[in-house]
Amino acid sequence: MQIAGTDQDEFVDPSDLADPDSRFCEFNGVQIHHKIRDGGQPNVSLERIGSLSHSHQSKRITNFPMVLLHGFGASVFSWERAMKPLAKISGSKVLAFDRPAFGLTSRPIPVDNRALNPYSMMFSVLATHYFIHCLAADKAVLVGHSAGGGVALEAYFEAPERVAALILVDPAIVAPFTSQKDNRSAENSHINNRNSESSLSSKKWNVFGKLLSILTNFAKLVAQVITGIVKGMGQMLNSLCMKVLAAFLRSSITLCLVRVVISMFGRAVLRYAWYDPTQVTEYVLEGYTKPLRVKGWDRALVEYVIAMLTDSKLGSKPPLSQRLSEIKCPVLIVTGDKDRFVPAWNSERLSQAIPGSCYEVIKNSGHLPHEERVEEFVSVVDRFFQKVFGEVEEPLLQVVS
Repeated sequence: MQIAGTDQDEFVDPSDLADPDSRFCEFNGVQIHHKIRDGGQPNVSLERIGSLSHSHQSKRITNFPMVLLHGFGASVFSWERAMKPLAKISGSKVLAFDRPAFGLTSRPIPVDNRALNPYSMMFSVLATHYFIHCLAADKAVLVGHSAGGGVALEAYFEAPERVAALILVDPAIVAPFTSQKDNRSAENSHINNRNSESSLSSKKWNVFGKLLSILTNFAKLVAQVITGIVKGMGQMLNSLCMKVLAAFLRSSITLCLVRVVISMFGRAVLRYAWYDPTQVTEYVLEGYTKPLRVKGWDRALVEYVIAMLTDSKLGSKPPLSQRLSEIKCPVLIVTGDKDRFVPAWNSERLSQAIPGSCYEVIKNSGHLPHEERVEEFVSVVDRFFQKVFGEVEEPLLQVVS
């Protein structure tokens, strides 16, 4: 068994593995690999201009570019077959980029005093908006697969006015277990109970009640102070534990373990993600494993995990599951009916928690419907665009006979 990345001579710079259509740009000190497909009309040669005339044909077109966000362990490669068809139905540009730790994007070593960790969620969010700006668009449709779904949602909450629509493909987001209807019923019941209790207490209000209220408020104040002290101590302990854990994860032992695990189980996990594993050809395996030849891929993967753990401990924002009802833009959730990683029932509950969202299931598909069932996936997106953006008259060029 050959362990991934053990031969130092095999490590190369990401640009050495680039495809002819690969592009690189620098964002916040990171060289980000990306690709673009243009769904606009093809260039017409000067010789043919005289033989062309304009006509109009009804055509669904969004006029919004699309930014595609891959999942954990994936890259721009996972969007390869879907990019051109998506560009065609959108009538605009489609861009996919590799987030740090994946694909052919550079793997910088994070600096403790650096304002923005390249492996953090916020970096991915800001990079997403950077590419929307690069596409010279006021808005874009964000498409996130698996862990990329979380990036898409966070990018929406960062600047909702820049997002025309969200498409979440087998999103790795834990859905809330209570629906909006249940929440509203509980709130109404609570209000009714509170009004009833208020009416009852007003009849029995006396001096002893006032004294009890004062003592209760004092007890609450003491409890808040104690809670604050305990919480502060807990944060200090969490911070200390995180530093110890980060040091262990960055150790040579852990890096070696990462290489062994990827070598032993990487290909098996990839096949497990498909409903039909026979579609995982050598070409697909090569596309997924090529980034393992990039310098520092193992260290970057560890840094990504550390950043993910750190993000979850920050607590500056409520969990995504508590903010789903705040989404105002059109949302499509697509899932494979045979997804073994993110079950379809979770995606369905996620759809129920987002007001007005559309939910589509692609039959005989696993965790990667945009790869395993490309035509069905594009068809689902096309119907969604027709529903939310409608049809417009788009001038087309035709050859005069």
